[in-house]
Amino acid sequence: MKRKAYLLIVLHSHLPFVKHPEEEFFLEENWLYEAITETYLPLYIVFNKLRGEGVKFRVTMSITPPLANMLSDELLNFRFERYLQKRIALSEKKYAEEKDPTKKKILEFYRSRFLLLKETFLKLNGNILSGFKKLQDLGFIEIITCSATHEILPLELHEECRNAQIETGVSEYLRMFGKKPNGIWLGECAYTPGIDKILSDNGIEFTFLDSHGLLFADPSPVYGVHAPLVSENGVAFFARDPEASKQVWSAAEGYPGDFNYREFYRDLGYDLSDREVKEFLHPGGFRFDSGIKMHKITGKVPLDKKELYDRKKAKEVAEIHAGNFMFNREREAEYLLSVMDREPVIVAPFDTELFGHWWFEGPDFLEHLFRKIYRYSDLLEMATPTDYLKRYPVNQLSQPAPSTWGDGGYFKVWLNEKNDWIYPELYIMGKIMIELPEKFKSPSDIERRILNQMARELMLAQSSDWAFLITMGTAVKYATSAEKFHISAFYKLYEMLESKNFDETFLEYLETKDSIFPKIDYKIYRRKR
Repeated sequence: MKRKAYLLIVLHSHLPFVKHPEEEFFLEENWLYEAITETYLPLYIVFNKLRGEGVKFRVTMSITPPLANMLSDELLNFRFERYLQKRIALSEKKYAEEKDPTKKKILEFYRSRFLLLKETFLKLNGNILSGFKKLQDLGFIEIITCSATHEILPLELHEECRNAQIETGVSEYLRMFGKKPNGIWLGECAYTPGIDKILSDNGIEFTFLDSHGLLFADPSPVYGVHAPLVSENGVAFFARDPEASKQVWSAAEGYPGDFNYREFYRDLGYDLSDREVKEFLHPGGFRFDSGIKMHKITGKVPLDKKELYDRKKAKEVAEIHAGNFMFNREREAEYLLSVMDREPVIVAPFDTELFGHWWFEGPDFLEHLFRKIYRYSDLLEMATPTDYLKRYPVNQLSQPAPSTWGDGGYFKVWLNEKNDWIYPELYIMGKIMIELPEKFKSPSDIERRILNQMARELMLAQSSDWAFLITMGTAVKYATSAEKFHISAFYKLYEMLESKNFDETFLEYLETKDSIFPKIDYKIYRRKR
């Protein structure tokens, strides 16, 4: 039997939980609608197409609890369908008005695309998760979970809060997919020793780290990043292959920067008349992306100098890049097989939204790559961590190093002078939450609802996204507001418990707005003995 290298494509799918039933059109909800339109539905369509062709592929896909809860939320799905219908109407209107045949062809592409997305969404009965679940059940993808709200666990000082994040991630996965997960994506691949014990206690078999998490392990890895390490608690750690990843995600050096690909930053939404903005984008007249982008990257030229997008050419380039990626991985596999006494693993993890949202042709690239590997490669076999661990159940014992895959490799993105005010609040809230299971052993119905909502508010406040956005200077006002809202809501609920003065209207509002984790039980914060 010919030896091969195992290629692990890992797609990390995450968005912060954003839901605002109090407003009919809330701008930040568009983060979800854009991701569904440009990434999640297109990827599902590609995967399902390959399945129909008989192409055997294996992909690992994390779907975090916040994203899973939003994808299964009735209100958000209703609003997404409205969002999509508006874009169908806009593309049809602009197509009817357009005289230029080249622009008309581009608008017809978008109209047909939006109609296909709507048809697919309706076939799934508005439940995208069910589509990915079926692909998992059929053996094409392996879905893994994440900590409850993507918290940076090394920055969490309470062991009970760390455990609650992992335990909730596992229980939410069980609720959504009908079985327990084999693996987990740690928020931002953030790891420090001790976290593996919590993972093991919750039945997690494997996770992922950035390259230096394995390269600086103690003892050093015999196979570098091309085989997993196993900690003393029995958790396997796979590490990112730097070369394989960089070739894809880097806009400057990687494939997404090719001049033939669609330009991300020029969107029709900023060229519409005020009347059209109010009719198709937002009744308040706010301008934002419509998803209809008519131009290609072209080169380092101003946005008004961008040339029109050629969809056919872009797809051809995506196929060329897929072939190049396979060629490079095969050469890498040849070398690794010549120096290793076991079959190597090449791990290429990415944020899922790279494929479709940031890099529009990303799903086309994956489609061509999976087809080419299945049909033509003798050196590569697509696999998931579970597949590899079945092939090689015995691995080197070592303790991975503290690390993240964020800028700088450690924790500065989430803890710095811009956002350090968050963590004292989280520490105090966590301390309060840990005391409540002992204090409220037999709560009344309304006390139980308050306690469970406090657990939700704490977890939502622990989300890594708010600290990240504040650091990056993106949506700072909303991120700061969201963080402060969850902190304030937590304390107001706590005040209700202490005073026995229950504001049920406020509680119902929070239960509707912050409706994540419907089965949560505050007793997961029970104190460790």
